[in-house]
Amino acid sequence: MQREAALDLLQKYIKTTNLVKHCLAVEAVMRGLARYFAQDEEKWGLAGLLHDIDYEQTKDDPQRHSLLGAEILEQHGLPEDVVYAVKVHNHAHGLPRLSLLDKALYCADPVTGLIVAGALIKKEKSLAAIDVPFLLNRFGEKSFARGANRQQIATCAELGLELEKFLDISLTAMQDIAREMGL
Repeated sequence: MQREAALDLLQKYIKTTNLVKHCLAVEAVMRGLARYFAQDEEKWGLAGLLHDIDYEQTKDDPQRHSLLGAEILEQHGLPEDVVYAVKVHNHAHGLPRLSLLDKALYCADPVTGLIVAGALIKKEKSLAAIDVPFLLNRFGEKSFARGANRQQIATCAELGLELEKFLDISLTAMQDIAREMGL
Protein backbone atom coordinates (compact mmCIF):
# COMPACT_ATOMS: atom_id res chain seq x y z
CA MET A 1 0.00 0.00 0.00
CA GLN A 2 1.31 3.43 -0.93
CA ARG A 3 1.37 6.20 1.68
CA GLU A 4 -1.41 8.25 0.05
CA ALA A 5 -3.74 5.24 0.03
CA ALA A 6 -2.82 4.55 3.67
CA LEU A 7 -3.57 8.15 4.62
CA ASP A 8 -6.94 7.93 2.85
CA LEU A 9 -7.68 4.70 4.71
CA LEU A 10 -6.72 6.26 8.04
CA GLN A 11 -8.96 9.26 7.40
CA LYS A 12 -11.83 6.94 6.53
CA TYR A 13 -11.67 5.49 10.06
CA ILE A 14 -10.28 8.40 12.11
CA LYS A 15 -12.06 11.75 12.16
CA THR A 16 -10.42 13.36 15.21
CA THR A 17 -7.76 15.83 14.10
CA ASN A 18 -5.51 15.24 17.12
CA LEU A 19 -5.62 11.49 16.62
CA VAL A 20 -4.64 11.89 12.96
CA LYS A 21 -1.75 14.12 14.10
CA HIS A 22 -0.72 11.44 16.60
CA CYS A 23 -0.65 8.87 13.81
CA LEU A 24 1.43 11.22 11.64
CA ALA A 25 3.84 11.70 14.55
CA VAL A 26 4.21 7.95 15.11
CA GLU A 27 4.74 7.52 11.37
CA ALA A 28 7.55 10.09 11.47
CA VAL A 29 9.22 8.43 14.45
CA MET A 30 8.94 5.02 12.80
CA ARG A 31 10.50 6.37 9.61
CA GLY A 32 13.32 7.87 11.69
CA LEU A 33 13.90 4.55 13.42
CA ALA A 34 13.80 2.70 10.09
CA ARG A 35 16.52 5.01 8.74
CA TYR A 36 18.60 4.50 11.88
CA PHE A 37 18.34 0.70 11.68
CA ALA A 38 18.57 0.57 7.85
CA GLN A 39 15.09 -0.97 7.59
CA ASP A 40 12.26 -0.49 5.09
CA GLU A 41 11.20 3.10 5.74
CA GLU A 42 7.95 2.81 3.79
CA LYS A 43 6.84 -0.33 5.65
CA TRP A 44 7.77 1.07 9.06
CA GLY A 45 6.05 4.34 8.20
CA LEU A 46 2.84 2.50 7.28
CA ALA A 47 2.91 0.67 10.63
CA GLY A 48 3.20 3.99 12.44
CA LEU A 49 0.59 5.77 10.35
CA LEU A 50 -2.01 3.02 10.68
CA HIS A 51 -1.32 1.70 14.19
CA ASP A 52 -4.40 3.34 15.75
CA ILE A 53 -6.77 2.96 12.78
CA ASP A 54 -9.40 1.34 15.02
CA TYR A 55 -9.08 3.70 17.98
CA GLU A 56 -12.30 5.64 17.48
CA GLN A 57 -14.20 2.33 17.31
CA THR A 58 -12.42 0.70 20.27
CA LYS A 59 -11.53 3.57 22.65
CA ASP A 60 -14.11 2.32 25.18
CA ASP A 61 -12.97 -1.29 24.82
CA PRO A 62 -9.16 -1.51 25.21
CA GLN A 63 -9.30 -5.30 24.84
CA ARG A 64 -10.47 -4.88 21.22
CA HIS A 65 -8.05 -2.05 20.37
CA SER A 66 -5.41 -3.14 17.87
CA LEU A 67 -7.12 -6.50 17.27
CA LEU A 68 -9.77 -4.77 15.16
CA GLY A 69 -7.06 -2.60 13.63
CA ALA A 70 -5.05 -5.67 12.65
CA GLU A 71 -8.17 -7.15 11.02
CA ILE A 72 -8.77 -3.94 9.05
CA LEU A 73 -5.16 -3.87 7.85
CA GLU A 74 -5.24 -7.55 6.95
CA GLN A 75 -8.41 -6.99 4.89
CA HIS A 76 -6.59 -4.21 3.01
CA GLY A 77 -3.64 -6.45 2.18
CA LEU A 78 -0.97 -4.96 4.40
CA PRO A 79 2.06 -7.16 5.03
CA GLU A 80 1.77 -9.73 7.80
CA ASP A 81 4.63 -8.17 9.81
CA VAL A 82 2.90 -4.76 9.79
CA VAL A 83 -0.39 -6.37 10.87
CA TYR A 84 1.36 -8.18 13.73
CA ALA A 85 3.23 -5.05 14.88
CA VAL A 86 -0.08 -3.16 15.02
CA LYS A 87 -1.66 -6.00 16.98
CA VAL A 88 1.13 -6.19 19.58
CA HIS A 89 1.49 -2.44 20.14
CA ASN A 90 -1.41 -2.72 22.63
CA HIS A 91 0.15 -4.18 25.77
CA ALA A 92 -3.31 -5.31 26.96
CA HIS A 93 -2.99 -8.41 24.79
CA GLY A 94 0.31 -9.55 26.27
CA LEU A 95 1.57 -10.68 22.87
CA PRO A 96 5.34 -10.97 22.46
CA ARG A 97 7.21 -8.31 20.54
CA LEU A 98 9.24 -10.49 18.20
CA SER A 99 10.71 -8.28 15.50
CA LEU A 100 12.55 -4.99 15.46
CA LEU A 101 9.41 -3.52 13.87
CA ASP A 102 7.24 -4.74 16.77
CA LYS A 103 9.61 -3.31 19.36
CA ALA A 104 9.95 0.01 17.53
CA LEU A 105 6.21 0.60 17.22
CA TYR A 106 5.66 -0.31 20.87
CA CYS A 107 7.98 2.42 22.17
CA ALA A 108 7.31 4.94 19.38
CA ASP A 109 3.60 5.20 20.17
CA PRO A 110 3.88 6.80 23.64
CA VAL A 111 7.02 8.86 23.01
CA THR A 112 5.09 11.14 20.65
CA GLY A 113 2.82 12.19 23.53
CA LEU A 114 5.81 13.09 25.69
CA ILE A 115 7.31 15.18 22.88
CA VAL A 116 4.06 16.97 22.02
CA ALA A 117 3.47 17.76 25.71
CA GLY A 118 6.99 19.20 25.89
CA ALA A 119 6.32 21.46 22.91
CA LEU A 120 2.95 22.60 24.26
CA ILE A 121 4.31 23.83 27.61
CA LYS A 122 6.76 26.15 25.89
CA LYS A 123 5.51 29.66 25.16
CA GLU A 124 6.36 29.12 21.48
CA LYS A 125 4.20 25.95 21.33
CA SER A 126 6.81 24.59 18.96
CA LEU A 127 8.82 21.41 18.52
CA ALA A 128 11.80 23.62 17.66
CA ALA A 129 11.68 25.05 21.20
CA ILE A 130 12.58 21.75 22.88
CA ASP A 131 15.64 19.53 22.89
CA VAL A 132 16.68 16.13 24.21
CA PRO A 133 18.02 17.39 27.60
CA PHE A 134 14.65 19.10 28.17
CA LEU A 135 12.81 15.87 27.36
CA LEU A 136 15.13 13.77 29.55
CA ASN A 137 14.45 16.14 32.44
CA ARG A 138 10.69 15.95 31.92
CA PHE A 139 10.80 12.16 31.47
CA GLY A 140 11.41 11.77 35.20
CA GLU A 141 8.49 13.99 36.21
CA LYS A 142 5.53 11.72 36.90
CA SER A 143 3.04 14.59 36.74
CA PHE A 144 4.21 15.66 33.27
CA ALA A 145 2.48 14.05 30.25
CA ARG A 146 0.86 11.38 32.42
CA GLY A 147 -0.54 9.57 29.39
CA ALA A 148 2.96 8.95 27.98
CA ASN A 149 3.75 5.57 29.52
CA ARG A 150 7.37 5.81 30.69
CA GLN A 151 7.83 2.05 31.02
CA GLN A 152 6.67 1.58 27.44
CA ILE A 153 8.98 4.36 26.19
CA ALA A 154 11.88 2.78 28.09
CA THR A 155 11.44 -0.42 26.08
CA CYS A 156 13.56 1.38 23.48
CA ALA A 157 16.29 -0.61 25.26
CA GLU A 158 14.87 -3.69 23.47
CA LEU A 159 16.05 -1.99 20.27
CA GLY A 160 19.50 -1.51 21.76
CA LEU A 161 18.89 2.22 22.12
CA GLU A 162 19.67 4.35 25.15
CA LEU A 163 16.75 6.61 26.09
CA GLU A 164 18.72 9.71 25.07
CA LYS A 165 19.37 8.38 21.55
CA PHE A 166 15.74 7.24 21.18
CA LEU A 167 14.48 10.68 22.19
CA ASP A 168 16.92 12.29 19.75
CA ILE A 169 15.73 10.15 16.82
CA SER A 170 12.08 10.70 17.77
CA LEU A 171 12.31 14.46 18.31
CA THR A 172 14.27 15.01 15.10
CA ALA A 173 11.72 12.98 13.12
CA MET A 174 8.82 14.94 14.59
CA GLN A 175 10.55 18.28 14.02
CA ASP A 176 10.73 17.32 10.34
CA ILE A 177 6.92 17.28 10.18
CA ALA A 178 6.32 20.20 12.58
CA ARG A 179 4.19 22.06 10.05
CA GLU A 180 1.84 19.06 9.58
CA MET A 181 1.65 18.74 13.36
CA GLY A 182 0.88 22.44 13.82
CA LEU A 183 3.85 22.65 16.19
